[in-house]
Amino acid sequence: MTRKPTHPGVFFKREVLDKHHISLADASRHLGIDEDTLTVFANGQSRCSVIMARRLALATGTSIDIWLNMQSIRDIWEAENITEDLGVDLAFWRMGRA
Repeated sequence: MTRKPTHPGVFFKREVLDKHHISLADASRHLGIDEDTLTVFANGQSRCSVIMARRLALATGTSIDIWLNMQSIRDIWEAENITEDLGVDLAFWRMGRA
């Protein structure tokens, strides 16, 4: 996968809120969360927690795993595309010591 997967919050905003003309204020009120919390999530700046996944699943009639899988796929993509040196001594681990 070359393109970074869509954040579940960005997906929720685009595919649910925007398509149904629901404001972040209204959505947050009906999800039982603070508007700032939803705004940060909808802008892709916070992860989809299990609690948020449950709220989204209840609100949209979907399953929790859809939201958590979207987050997991994004997390895996980010991990596989880390470019900084993590300091792992590969020579050591390739010597059969693991």
